[in-house]
Amino acid sequence: MMRMKTKATGLSPAVTNGESGFVGGGEPTAHDWELRPGGMLVQKRDLDTGRPPIPPPTIRVRVKYKSIYHEISINSQATFGELKKMLTGPTGLHHQDQKLLYKDKERDSKAFLDTAGVKDKSKLVLIEDPISQEKRLLEMRKNAKLEKASKSISEISLEVDRLGNQVSTFESIITKGGKVAEKDVLNLIEQLMNQLLKLDGIMADGDVKLQRKMQSSKIC
Repeated sequence: MMRMKTKATGLSPAVTNGESGFVGGGEPTAHDWELRPGGMLVQKRDLDTGRPPIPPPTIRVRVKYKSIYHEISINSQATFGELKKMLTGPTGLHHQDQKLLYKDKERDSKAFLDTAGVKDKSKLVLIEDPISQEKRLLEMRKNAKLEKASKSISEISLEVDRLGNQVSTFESIITKGGKVAEKDVLNLIEQLMNQLLKLDGIMADGDVKLQRKMQSSKIC
Protein backbone atom coordinates (compact mmCIF):
# COMPACT_ATOMS: atom_id res chain seq x y z
CA MET A 1 0.00 0.00 0.00
CA MET A 2 1.31 3.41 -0.91
CA ARG A 3 1.61 6.06 1.80
CA MET A 4 0.19 9.51 1.18
CA LYS A 5 2.54 12.42 1.87
CA THR A 6 1.11 15.72 3.04
CA LYS A 7 2.56 18.85 1.58
CA ALA A 8 3.29 21.64 4.05
CA THR A 9 1.83 25.03 3.25
CA GLY A 10 3.13 28.43 4.26
CA LEU A 11 0.05 29.07 6.38
CA SER A 12 0.18 27.05 9.58
CA PRO A 13 -2.69 27.47 12.02
CA ALA A 14 -1.64 28.81 15.36
CA VAL A 15 -3.41 29.63 18.58
CA THR A 16 -2.28 32.50 20.80
CA ASN A 17 -4.13 33.28 24.01
CA GLY A 18 -7.19 31.43 22.72
CA GLU A 19 -7.30 33.32 19.41
CA SER A 20 -6.75 31.56 16.14
CA GLY A 21 -4.65 33.03 13.35
CA PHE A 22 -1.93 32.23 10.85
CA VAL A 23 1.82 32.20 11.10
CA GLY A 24 4.39 31.93 8.43
CA GLY A 25 2.23 33.39 5.67
CA GLY A 26 2.15 36.98 6.88
CA GLU A 27 -1.65 37.03 7.18
CA PRO A 28 -3.10 39.02 10.10
CA THR A 29 -4.40 37.07 13.07
CA ALA A 30 -8.02 37.25 14.22
CA HIS A 31 -7.33 39.94 16.78
CA ASP A 32 -5.90 42.22 14.07
CA TRP A 33 -9.39 42.89 12.72
CA GLU A 34 -12.21 45.13 13.88
CA LEU A 35 -15.86 45.50 12.95
CA ARG A 36 -16.55 49.03 11.73
CA PRO A 37 -19.99 50.73 11.71
CA GLY A 38 -22.05 49.39 8.86
CA GLY A 39 -20.80 45.82 9.43
CA MET A 40 -17.57 46.18 7.46
CA LEU A 41 -14.69 44.06 8.76
CA VAL A 42 -11.42 45.95 8.43
CA GLN A 43 -7.87 45.60 9.67
CA LYS A 44 -7.22 47.44 12.91
CA ARG A 45 -5.46 50.74 12.36
CA ASP A 46 -3.52 51.08 15.59
CA LEU A 47 -2.29 47.74 16.87
CA ASP A 48 -0.93 47.44 20.37
CA THR A 49 2.74 47.38 19.47
CA GLY A 50 3.96 49.29 22.49
CA ARG A 51 4.60 52.36 20.36
CA PRO A 52 2.44 55.50 20.47
CA PRO A 53 -0.23 55.37 17.73
CA ILE A 54 0.47 57.48 14.67
CA PRO A 55 -2.16 60.22 14.44
CA PRO A 56 -4.26 60.03 11.27
CA PRO A 57 -3.46 62.65 8.64
CA THR A 58 -5.49 65.80 8.17
CA ILE A 59 -7.11 66.19 4.77
CA ARG A 60 -8.74 69.14 3.04
CA VAL A 61 -12.07 68.50 1.38
CA ARG A 62 -14.18 70.81 -0.78
CA VAL A 63 -17.87 70.88 0.01
CA LYS A 64 -20.28 72.57 -2.39
CA TYR A 65 -23.37 74.13 -0.83
CA LYS A 66 -25.62 75.88 -3.32
CA SER A 67 -23.13 77.78 -5.52
CA ILE A 68 -20.39 78.18 -2.93
CA TYR A 69 -17.48 75.85 -2.19
CA HIS A 70 -16.28 75.50 1.40
CA GLU A 71 -12.81 74.08 2.03
CA ILE A 72 -12.65 72.15 5.31
CA SER A 73 -9.61 70.65 7.05
CA ILE A 74 -10.58 67.49 8.91
CA ASN A 75 -9.19 64.26 10.35
CA SER A 76 -9.16 61.62 7.61
CA GLN A 77 -10.74 59.11 10.00
CA ALA A 78 -13.55 61.44 11.13
CA THR A 79 -17.20 60.68 10.43
CA PHE A 80 -19.53 62.45 8.04
CA GLY A 81 -21.46 63.61 11.11
CA GLU A 82 -18.37 65.40 12.40
CA LEU A 83 -17.91 67.04 9.02
CA LYS A 84 -21.54 68.21 9.13
CA LYS A 85 -20.94 69.90 12.48
CA MET A 86 -17.90 71.69 11.05
CA LEU A 87 -20.04 72.91 8.15
CA THR A 88 -22.69 74.43 10.44
CA GLY A 89 -20.64 77.61 10.93
CA PRO A 90 -19.78 78.50 7.32
CA THR A 91 -23.15 77.42 5.89
CA GLY A 92 -25.48 78.47 8.73
CA LEU A 93 -27.24 75.13 8.31
CA HIS A 94 -27.89 73.00 11.42
CA HIS A 95 -26.01 69.71 11.22
CA GLN A 96 -29.25 67.73 11.62
CA ASP A 97 -30.68 69.51 8.59
CA GLN A 98 -27.81 68.49 6.30
CA LYS A 99 -27.37 65.77 3.71
CA LEU A 100 -23.84 65.03 2.54
CA LEU A 101 -23.34 63.42 -0.85
CA TYR A 102 -20.10 61.83 -1.97
CA LYS A 103 -19.92 60.37 -5.47
CA ASP A 104 -23.65 61.08 -5.89
CA LYS A 105 -24.54 58.95 -2.87
CA GLU A 106 -25.88 60.19 0.45
CA ARG A 107 -23.61 59.23 3.34
CA ASP A 108 -24.71 58.24 6.82
CA SER A 109 -23.55 60.54 9.63
CA LYS A 110 -21.95 57.58 11.45
CA ALA A 111 -19.94 56.45 8.42
CA PHE A 112 -16.20 57.20 8.29
CA LEU A 113 -14.69 59.43 5.64
CA ASP A 114 -11.76 57.16 4.78
CA THR A 115 -13.96 54.06 4.70
CA ALA A 116 -16.13 55.76 2.09
CA GLY A 117 -13.02 56.63 0.06
CA VAL A 118 -12.82 60.33 0.89
CA LYS A 119 -9.27 61.58 0.41
CA ASP A 120 -7.37 64.84 0.32
CA LYS A 121 -8.96 67.28 -2.17
CA SER A 122 -12.11 65.13 -2.48
CA LYS A 123 -15.28 66.97 -3.45
CA LEU A 124 -18.61 66.57 -1.67
CA VAL A 125 -22.04 68.14 -2.07
CA LEU A 126 -24.14 69.47 0.79
CA ILE A 127 -27.91 69.87 0.45
CA GLU A 128 -30.59 70.90 2.89
CA ASP A 129 -32.88 68.19 4.27
CA PRO A 130 -36.33 69.81 4.69
CA ILE A 131 -37.87 66.72 6.31
CA SER A 132 -35.23 66.56 9.05
CA GLN A 133 -35.50 70.31 9.52
CA GLU A 134 -39.27 70.10 10.00
CA LYS A 135 -38.92 67.24 12.50
CA ARG A 136 -36.30 69.15 14.47
CA LEU A 137 -38.40 72.33 14.59
CA LEU A 138 -41.47 70.37 15.72
CA GLU A 139 -39.41 68.73 18.45
CA MET A 140 -38.08 72.13 19.55
CA ARG A 141 -41.62 73.53 19.76
CA LYS A 142 -42.79 70.51 21.71
CA ASN A 143 -39.93 70.83 24.19
CA ALA A 144 -40.58 74.57 24.55
CA LYS A 145 -44.25 73.90 25.38
CA LEU A 146 -43.33 71.23 27.91
CA GLU A 147 -40.78 73.54 29.51
CA LYS A 148 -43.36 76.34 29.74
CA ALA A 149 -45.94 73.93 31.20
CA SER A 150 -43.45 72.63 33.76
CA LYS A 151 -42.60 76.19 34.82
CA SER A 152 -46.30 77.05 35.22
CA ILE A 153 -46.92 73.94 37.31
CA SER A 154 -43.94 74.80 39.53
CA GLU A 155 -45.39 78.30 40.14
CA ILE A 156 -48.79 76.79 40.97
CA SER A 157 -47.09 74.31 43.30
CA LEU A 158 -45.54 77.14 45.31
CA GLU A 159 -48.92 78.87 45.63
CA VAL A 160 -50.65 75.61 46.61
CA ASP A 161 -48.04 75.03 49.33
CA ARG A 162 -48.64 78.53 50.65
CA LEU A 163 -52.40 77.98 50.72
CA GLY A 164 -51.84 74.56 52.27
CA ASN A 165 -50.10 76.24 55.21
CA GLN A 166 -53.19 78.42 55.72
CA VAL A 167 -55.39 75.30 55.72
CA SER A 168 -53.17 73.75 58.42
CA THR A 169 -53.40 76.94 60.46
CA PHE A 170 -57.20 76.99 60.27
CA GLU A 171 -57.37 73.30 61.22
CA SER A 172 -55.14 73.93 64.23
CA ILE A 173 -57.33 76.80 65.40
CA ILE A 174 -60.53 74.76 65.05
CA THR A 175 -58.99 71.73 66.80
CA LYS A 176 -58.12 73.90 69.80
CA GLY A 177 -61.74 75.14 69.99
CA GLY A 178 -61.14 78.43 68.24
CA LYS A 179 -63.17 79.95 65.43
CA VAL A 180 -62.28 80.95 61.91
CA ALA A 181 -64.28 83.58 60.04
CA GLU A 182 -66.45 82.06 57.34
CA LYS A 183 -65.32 84.62 54.78
CA ASP A 184 -61.68 83.58 55.37
CA VAL A 185 -62.55 79.93 54.78
CA LEU A 186 -64.51 80.74 51.62
CA ASN A 187 -61.70 82.95 50.35
CA LEU A 188 -59.18 80.14 50.89
CA ILE A 189 -61.40 77.63 49.10
CA GLU A 190 -61.80 80.04 46.18
CA GLN A 191 -58.04 80.50 45.87
CA LEU A 192 -57.48 76.74 45.85
CA MET A 193 -60.13 76.25 43.19
CA ASN A 194 -58.48 78.93 41.03
CA GLN A 195 -55.19 77.04 41.20
CA LEU A 196 -57.00 73.84 40.24
CA LEU A 197 -58.52 75.56 37.20
CA LYS A 198 -55.08 76.77 36.17
CA LEU A 199 -53.77 73.20 36.35
CA ASP A 200 -56.64 71.88 34.26
CA GLY A 201 -55.81 74.44 31.57
CA ILE A 202 -52.22 73.23 31.20
CA MET A 203 -51.62 70.81 28.31
CA ALA A 204 -48.89 68.35 29.20
CA ASP A 205 -47.44 64.95 28.36
CA GLY A 206 -45.15 62.44 30.03
CA ASP A 207 -43.44 63.59 33.24
CA VAL A 208 -45.06 67.03 33.10
CA LYS A 209 -48.49 65.42 32.96
CA LEU A 210 -47.60 63.36 36.04
CA GLN A 211 -46.39 66.53 37.76
CA ARG A 212 -49.74 68.20 37.01
CA LYS A 213 -51.67 65.19 38.36
CA MET A 214 -49.68 65.26 41.62
CA GLN A 215 -50.49 68.95 42.15
CA SER A 216 -54.18 68.35 41.42
CA SER A 217 -54.29 65.59 44.06
CA LYS A 218 -52.77 67.98 46.62
CA ILE A 219 -55.55 70.49 46.04
CA CYS A 220 -58.34 67.94 46.04
